[in-house]
Amino acid sequence: MASKIHQKHLSGIGGVCHDGRVGRLPFPVREIAIQAGVSDATVDRVLHGRDGVRTATAARVKRAIAELQRQQTEFELGGRTFTVDLVMHTPKRFSNAVRSAFDAAVPAMRPAAFRVRPHVYERIAPARLVHTLNSIAARGSHAVVLKAPDVPAVNAAVERLAELGIPVITIVTDLPTSRRVAYVGIDNRASGATAAYLTDQWLGRGAPATVLLTISSLRFRGEEEREIGFRSVARTLAPQWRIIDLAENEGVDASVAAQLDLVARLEPIDAVYSIGGGNRAVLGTLERHGREPSVYVAHDLDADNVHLLATGRVSAVLHHDLRADARRACQLIMQAHGALPGRPATEPAPVQVITPYNVPTTTNA
Repeated sequence: MASKIHQKHLSGIGGVCHDGRVGRLPFPVREIAIQAGVSDATVDRVLHGRDGVRTATAARVKRAIAELQRQQTEFELGGRTFTVDLVMHTPKRFSNAVRSAFDAAVPAMRPAAFRVRPHVYERIAPARLVHTLNSIAARGSHAVVLKAPDVPAVNAAVERLAELGIPVITIVTDLPTSRRVAYVGIDNRASGATAAYLTDQWLGRGAPATVLLTISSLRFRGEEEREIGFRSVARTLAPQWRIIDLAENEGVDASVAAQLDLVARLEPIDAVYSIGGGNRAVLGTLERHGREPSVYVAHDLDADNVHLLATGRVSAVLHHDLRADARRACQLIMQAHGALPGRPATEPAPVQVITPYNVPTTTNA
């Protein structure tokens, strides 16, 4: 009777060691041989690194093991449904983009199924957001995908979820001191640094300028990281810049416009780095006061920004694919529940610089 085997693993197979150490795969030699279309003896020689096997044949055995692993994963996931709570404090235009990203990503997770329950707020006090998280903890969930300010009460709510075995994945903005299992989204500090570099190049290297930074709230760690990255590079490349912050407007158009009105009336604005959004409101308010920045760097390819980019009102958009973020979040949730191998880990997405000439076919709009 064929038995489960201990075998030398081969480079390129999941769980396979490069140094020839013996590992374990849950497939009998006979099963691997049938999948590969070779003899049991050939499989045994390949697994134990013995001579006398052609390279092409060894590759067939590797592919057979990989295929058996894939089939086993699909069998284990078949019929399994993960209920995920999407909790976001963000402008509606962005929550719509994230929800669309999950709608597009979820079918690719089959045979596992995901049911996403949205809890999205344009304006909400941290205490009410904590109430939402506590309600999820009481009701139960397989995971929470969270965009929230980095404040003690929210971190404490994440702690309670973790104690109940409900993994939390932060998206776009992180809670690095909490017990979230991982963060998905753009590398925010690199994004800010990239924005400063582009602004300096387009204004003229080291040229004096007044630069406006719009920030929805510094309670969001991601926005704070973007500002830190921007200021760090600006100090090196363009120390003569005068940087004006416009913060705590939640990225909502009406609040952005009201807050910017006095600044636009009094200050010349040569460039804008829009960290927190509300770009139609920013541009409209500047235009009313006769301000026309020569450089405008924004974030996210939502419907507004795609239009502003196409019409030349925005110079560049710093982009990351929200659908990829949604797929990554689903994979992390499955890892957290042991449905996929590996431990959940943070892998920030690299920033993509989008101009009117390289807009991807699939955007976040």
